[in-house]
Amino acid sequence: MAQKTNYIAVDLGAESGRVMLATLENERFSIRQMHRFTNGPVKEGNSLRWDVDTLIREIIVGVKAAAAEAQTVAGLGLDTWGVDFGLMDEHGRLLEKPYHYRDSRTDGMIDEAARIAGGKWEVYKNSGIQFMPFNTLYQLMGCQRKTPQSLAAAKQLLFMPNLLMTLLGARPCAEYTIASTSQMMDMHTGKWSKTLLDKLNLPMHILPEVVMPGQKIGQLKPDIAVNKDGSPIPIFTVGAHDTASAVAAVPAAGHQPWAYLSSGTWSLMGIETPKPVIDQKTFEYALTNEGGVENTIRLLKNIMGLWIVQECRRHWETEGQTLDYATIAKLAAAAKPFTAWIDPDDMTFFAPGQMPDKINAFLTRTGQTPIYDKGQMVRVVLESLAVRYRQVIDMLEDVSGKTIQTLHIIGGGSQNELLNQLAADATGKTVVTGPVEATVLGNALMQAKACGQIRSLEHGRQIIAASVETKTYAPRTDSRWPAYIRHFEKK
Repeated sequence: MAQKTNYIAVDLGAESGRVMLATLENERFSIRQMHRFTNGPVKEGNSLRWDVDTLIREIIVGVKAAAAEAQTVAGLGLDTWGVDFGLMDEHGRLLEKPYHYRDSRTDGMIDEAARIAGGKWEVYKNSGIQFMPFNTLYQLMGCQRKTPQSLAAAKQLLFMPNLLMTLLGARPCAEYTIASTSQMMDMHTGKWSKTLLDKLNLPMHILPEVVMPGQKIGQLKPDIAVNKDGSPIPIFTVGAHDTASAVAAVPAAGHQPWAYLSSGTWSLMGIETPKPVIDQKTFEYALTNEGGVENTIRLLKNIMGLWIVQECRRHWETEGQTLDYATIAKLAAAAKPFTAWIDPDDMTFFAPGQMPDKINAFLTRTGQTPIYDKGQMVRVVLESLAVRYRQVIDMLEDVSGKTIQTLHIIGGGSQNELLNQLAADATGKTVVTGPVEATVLGNALMQAKACGQIRSLEHGRQIIAASVETKTYAPRTDSRWPAYIRHFEKK
């Protein structure tokens, strides 16, 4: 592969967004950051929203810089977090700022949906999605009950990545991997679940056409950027759900069973399967079946992740102490092990604000001693996350009938060396970390496949494995783990 090809990968997370220039040359990817910006909810009255105008303005800054730097770009792809959406009018304009997934309008909607549908199993057997209060299904129900005028006026629903791509020049649609996070898709067919939507009296006519990853859906508006020769820059669907793009970039080789952990604000842990696994066991384990690239299913579980640490850091900033993540990691590494435990998935920790107080409230409630040392508190969170990883790996092995050999930790959280080692120790699995920029590389991989430069997902993963450095963590034996893990089994 002698030619040098450039792709623009736009990756938006819950804390920040980046526009990256990915270059494929001689079977190697290299990436450069063109623009980075902060992201987060904005308060509007009593609700939490996303500021789309600011997001698109920042994206355009980065896209212009990337196009100027590369001069010739073969494509642009965009991914974001899951579930959130905007409601559009008949002219393709937003009716209101999209709601943030942590907004409280979904409170009580899971139970309400189960009541109407005839039980949780009736909801799960179609969608195969775990019950999370922020799923699009419950956001729409919350909208129907609390802001019915917006839903009545809506002509189309666009998930966040498709909404943003439409503003850049793409045609409106719903990319498959992002649509699959909604709990409104029949995962057996890959189409919207009329059965479920009819039961819940939710409007199906506003849901757009589902499009698979790796398809051209338009071109960048020329007033944003064109190539040096004046040709337009194509816009491609990628794994528009950031986890789908990240999993595409797992540098796994061979046929040994492996699991992935996309580590960041959320920890998403799972395995790749050729078709959905929806049965009583996955239902009881609350495992989720989300669409992956190249006709794969991501059988996984959402774990609260480093959100708890991020919120502690934010709280400490309000008290006048600014700590970067490297400093926090050092403090945690120096702290005493196995002093306390929390359940990272306890819904106490879901909403933003006052996280250290919430941790201490949990400790008090469970007969433990509150913690006031910052490093000690973070250590407890990380050790507890590691045990949660062990529990989920046990579930995945049970439903798949396979013994997982390797856990691939990808994404920004893979830089947390203490958590990586704790994950190896608690699970007893070999942990391989990297790439940090898995989402960007997976985004670029699917663009390159759409352009015919990559033959298959396996080929793309070989290229990524050759392009990045990984680090391996072997599990260490510590006689204190079994007793620590038993706390979680009793809860």
